[in-house]
Amino acid sequence: MVVICPKCKTKLKVDEEKLKVEGTRFRCPKCSTILLVKKPAALPKKVMDKNKVLIAHSNPSIIDEVNLLLAENGYLTITASDGIDAMVKAIKELPFLTIVEVALPKIYGFEICKRLKLRPETKEMKFILLSSIYDKRRYKREPESLYDADDYIEEHMISEVLIGKVNALRGFRPEEKEEKGKKIEKQPEEHVTGKTGHEIETQMRPEAITLKPPADEKAERAKRLARAIISDIYLYNSTKVDESIRNNNFYSVFASEIKEGVKLFESRILPEVRKQGDFFRDAIENFIASKKKNL
Repeated sequence: MVVICPKCKTKLKVDEEKLKVEGTRFRCPKCSTILLVKKPAALPKKVMDKNKVLIAHSNPSIIDEVNLLLAENGYLTITASDGIDAMVKAIKELPFLTIVEVALPKIYGFEICKRLKLRPETKEMKFILLSSIYDKRRYKREPESLYDADDYIEEHMISEVLIGKVNALRGFRPEEKEEKGKKIEKQPEEHVTGKTGHEIETQMRPEAITLKPPADEKAERAKRLARAIISDIYLYNSTKVDESIRNNNFYSVFASEIKEGVKLFESRILPEVRKQGDFFRDAIENFIASKKKNL
């Protein structure tokens, strides 16, 4: 550590191992002032919050659904809408669990799992991958790899299996439910991101449900669907995808999957939205560029 003499401002390098708790005296080599240097107190080690869950998803409606389910079961939540935001909040807030969308923008969900598992402060964090499964009839098997995640949920199964999987990863016991609920009521309100009763009531009004999304939201939905299709291809064919990217022949190897993806994309995204940009092609190119950095 570096100590500055209060009299002559000389910087002195001091070996912390030689310092005592009550303090060790040193003489400044320049002005001979006697300095009492105490060993710095150890900073308390941050631990993961067993009641806190990070929800990282690009779709606000999915965040709301997961958020409400968790809040009803006594969990505190924080949210992120892209991969960078998720990384920052996971490291800062230290939730015991991160529920992350596979197709998250900026950093894909499976990459977030791998990166955070390599960090000492988050290596014990649990992860659940949320896979969109854009065509659930097509996939009858589990993903080839969970990429260091602990579990995964298909998007259409959230309401049925989420809480059971979250409780299992937390090591939750039924007798803890009442006690856990009381503890959470004492937490500051700013940590709870669930909707208020007024917000939920407003959302359920007929006029709120029939509102058409603005143009920019339609574009975001298009981007989200494109990422979902590409991420599903990868999740269920990861070894083959990695090899094709190394060999620079992804488009030829997955020609049939891409053709099917384009057909699905065009059936769900209006022509006027597609004219705003080649969202599907952009999703593929961004995915390939991201994977090349990590292969």
